[in-house]
Amino acid sequence: MPRPSPFPFALANPSRRRFVQGLAAGGVLTNFALPPLSASAQPLSAAGASTEVLQGNTFDLVLAESPVNFTGKPGVATTVNGMLPGPTLRWREGETVTIRVTNQLRETSSIHWHGILLPYQMDGVPGVSFAGIAPGETFTYRFKVRQSGTYWYHSHSGFQELTGLYGAIIIDPAGPQTLRADRDHVVLLSDWTDEDPMRVFMKLKTASDYYNPHRPTAADFFRDASHDGFAAALDKRRMWNQMRMSPTDLADLSAQTLTYLCNGSTPAGNWTGLFRPGERVRLRFINGAGHTFYDVRIPGLKLKVVQVDGVDVEPVTVDEFRFGPGETCDVLVEPRDDAYTVFAQSMDRTGYARGTLAVRTGLSAPVPALDEPQWLSMADMMGMAHGSTGTTDHGATPALQHAHGTEHGQHAEHEHAMPDTAAAGALARPGTTVRHARTEYGPGTDMRVDLPRTALDDPGVGLRNNGRRVLTLADLHTPGGPLDARGPGREIELHLTGNMERYTWSIDGLGFGDSRPLHLRHGERLRVILHNDTMMTHPMHLHGMWSELESPDGRFLARRHTLPVQPAQRVSVRVTADALGRWVWHCHLMFHMDAGMFREVVVS
Repeated sequence: MPRPSPFPFALANPSRRRFVQGLAAGGVLTNFALPPLSASAQPLSAAGASTEVLQGNTFDLVLAESPVNFTGKPGVATTVNGMLPGPTLRWREGETVTIRVTNQLRETSSIHWHGILLPYQMDGVPGVSFAGIAPGETFTYRFKVRQSGTYWYHSHSGFQELTGLYGAIIIDPAGPQTLRADRDHVVLLSDWTDEDPMRVFMKLKTASDYYNPHRPTAADFFRDASHDGFAAALDKRRMWNQMRMSPTDLADLSAQTLTYLCNGSTPAGNWTGLFRPGERVRLRFINGAGHTFYDVRIPGLKLKVVQVDGVDVEPVTVDEFRFGPGETCDVLVEPRDDAYTVFAQSMDRTGYARGTLAVRTGLSAPVPALDEPQWLSMADMMGMAHGSTGTTDHGATPALQHAHGTEHGQHAEHEHAMPDTAAAGALARPGTTVRHARTEYGPGTDMRVDLPRTALDDPGVGLRNNGRRVLTLADLHTPGGPLDARGPGREIELHLTGNMERYTWSIDGLGFGDSRPLHLRHGERLRVILHNDTMMTHPMHLHGMWSELESPDGRFLARRHTLPVQPAQRVSVRVTADALGRWVWHCHLMFHMDAGMFREVVVS
């Protein structure tokens, strides 16, 4: 179990309460002088919007530092055109856009166009697809827009995404709009810390549970003893201690350091999106957080999910959905009352982002109390199933290996490829035999799951049986089927690995610096299995190509660019390597990526 933190704290103190809520007027304090807009990029009015919306083919973006104050403590943010979030960019499918990005920072910067299909030189990953944008320089991005939907952009340099360098992208379809709405709002959720992100990272390296306010206590033990008996409670605590893990490790960062933002506004700031009664309103939810999974609901309204990751899905009506950094989710709502609260609580239940849908500014609706935090169970850690169809493969008994760095067994290389000559039937279903790489047996990996769960119908810890209808991966179906009708020619298995005590994160036990690129042949169709050997959910993002989620029996479900993989879960996607160049596949939790859960992908 993680050693006791040397940095105790209490969430209940009054100053912390103010910190969670933020200031009503919190945000960017002063805009610097902006360059004139290009003739083809004009600001558009948008009721309730907190940033400009720029539309056209040519855009000028300036990256700089701006003073901010979200919590009563002055700070400095990394902004785009003096705004946090940056301006919303509105493009049209089929047109070519030109974006001139000028870096007025004191350090190299970049912009990555998240989920956008483009030449790899325009992808915006320093050291992989380009050198980055040096201080004082301007880099011109130019590419043809080949898709439509809701997307976003963000820095891929250092911790600039967490300090404010992000914004929304709306791409209108070349033909008629497939989703009819009377009103359209972007709801960009993010997070902010008053601390230096590098200092935050070093605290996690010192004690991975530094920001966890829900660590098991003596009171928890006696509660378990009263409910389950002393012996059972002791066995439970001994089991977690032996694994050196905590059942409350749901998020590395909490409201102890984070303030949760909705379109750049604190909860007290109460961003407001306007509507007229009877209108159908489209809400384009974007998770632009550095390190927060959000559980989103609007009490009193049903959410009709119509698009995920920029791609239309067969509509499904829910009360709530969870999404992680990098994901987008478009919903339609039909408000009738004067005001509704847009409520997005963090997965660890320490805080929330909040906004309001209202018929006029100044209104608000009741804000729900945070749900009680739920602990991970041994089912989460050992691959046991949740839900009717979320079973372990073939009903097998789950198993967990605890890694100490000296254990050796039968295992394969960290890339597991099926021969191209394999019969088509052999790859019709995702493989169920777990193949740990040799590199997983080392000090950088503290656990391995041998018999994982698939559980695509599991909403995740904290959302099970909460009395609300919660969206799951099993609910998502992209109309029209896969983009590529071919079956996979080979299968690759990537294990999401880490060591919580050391706060190291990796793929197949290897951090980025020790890894070799994943090589794909141009035009090939393959299956990639993402196998989570850790106790945290990882939003895995592949640049430049779609990941087509499939069911455990190999049926196409949905097209994604960022896919959450729960603890002890095994998820498979089909990928067509149709984009030449150098790309990356990484966890979109910022500190996980920086700590090593990042792999280069080369298509040649």
